[in-house]
Amino acid sequence: MTTDLLEQAKALSPADQLELVEALWDEISRADPVPLPTDAQRAELARRLEDHLKNPDDALPWEAVKGSALAKLKARSGQ
Repeated sequence: MTTDLLEQAKALSPADQLELVEALWDEISRADPVPLPTDAQRAELARRLEDHLKNPDDALPWEAVKGSALAKLKARSGQ
């Protein structure tokens, strides 16, 4: 990756940076298969699933998480 490309990405607004990351992730996920999780990752996923099943109301929808993150980024950047 060139420094120029990174600097251009840094110059984007927080919302545009997030949109770029999402677009890049979507492209990567289409291009390469995701490797299988390790044993440690499987154990962590099982632990998290068990916790979620015990406490389903603790989960937040993605849009709420995304909105909160964008609001924090805007507040930090003074926008």
